[in-house]
Amino acid sequence: MSVIKPFMAVRPAKDLVREVAALPYDVYSSKEARVVVKENPRSFLAIDRAETFFDASVDIHSEQIYKKAHDVLYAWIEDGTFVQEDKNMLYLYELVMNNRSQIGIVSCTSVDEYLDNKIKKHEKTRADKEADRINHVDYCDANTGPIFLTYKSNKRVNALVESWKTHKKPLYDFVAEDGITHRVWSVDDDTTITSLVEAFGAIETLYIADGHHRAASAVKVAQMRRNDNPDYTGKEAFNYFLSVSFPDEQLYIMDYNRVVKDLNGLTESEFIEAIKKQFEIIRTSKEPIRPDEKAMFAMILEDTWYLLKAKENSYNHLDPVLNLDVSILQLNLLAPILGIGDPRTDQRIDFVGGIRGLEELTRRTNVDMKVGFAMYPTSIEELMAIADADQLMPPKSTWFEPKLRSGLFIHLLK
Repeated sequence: MSVIKPFMAVRPAKDLVREVAALPYDVYSSKEARVVVKENPRSFLAIDRAETFFDASVDIHSEQIYKKAHDVLYAWIEDGTFVQEDKNMLYLYELVMNNRSQIGIVSCTSVDEYLDNKIKKHEKTRADKEADRINHVDYCDANTGPIFLTYKSNKRVNALVESWKTHKKPLYDFVAEDGITHRVWSVDDDTTITSLVEAFGAIETLYIADGHHRAASAVKVAQMRRNDNPDYTGKEAFNYFLSVSFPDEQLYIMDYNRVVKDLNGLTESEFIEAIKKQFEIIRTSKEPIRPDEKAMFAMILEDTWYLLKAKENSYNHLDPVLNLDVSILQLNLLAPILGIGDPRTDQRIDFVGGIRGLEELTRRTNVDMKVGFAMYPTSIEELMAIADADQLMPPKSTWFEPKLRSGLFIHLLK
């Protein structure tokens, strides 16, 4: 079973929601976050990235940064920027991009289910990123960014969601600056809440789609508080973390592309010949090419695009990790030919989210990189298969769009 728990949310006042709602904290560099907050002081980045209040010389992981995040959050609650519900509720959160809708249920999710691996992961987390969000959650005494979860679509949940959104008016309905429509419905009827909670009880597994560091950090804060409160009952707010759960059939994963700084000492002709050992070159073009099937890659080199197809004997079709396109490229080209042994740490490789388009690969290979690779997107089925096998995806395997906005819902831990 999967547990979803209604909660008394802290959320923006209706007339300020568009100003407050912000893309996730890790989408921005510190410099970019400062620009956003300077232009819009009500952006939730003022809390999520509180270094924006300080000179760039201040360590962004220093205690004063996290204290400032706390102070701004509670000042905004005090001045009415945020309001707090007076009862436990669930919410529906719809995002619409290019006329494609996805609608999830906003709730709190069980820390114990995460620890028991009933909430499945597919990504390795980094200790430094965890430490940052642990401090942020702990000092703010709140989950400020929702975890993006998915589940295998359930007819009863779908029917309950559709009925509520059809017959109720949205609490929020706005279009963000990137053109994404965001709608939120509050589910305040106890009977409907109970029905949704019961329906989720029939869902065997939740999967983290995005937000592994936020989830791990929220859980570690809960463990810290359990250690500090040995008589905890399990009902305390810190035993749950903020999440939005979407049915798998509605999610859209974009390509997560690669650019590499040099050819590892090879000439262009030597590089092309090396590629031919494990890939067929299907065609070339002066215009961008997008791969349209699995095990196919588009490469840009010196303003020429190449469509590559991995040879059948170059990868393991039966292993859910080795069968990923990102693994095929890594094991057959990036590592053996370009010398990219660990893409997590190698400074010669960078990653470009599909939302930026193929034009960004062209730009980067004309500015600071030598060669770029456009990927065929990882599927949600591949993600779930890897999580079910308790395995981990290679880094930068998935790019979900649209991104959930932070600041729409806050879960206080006290």
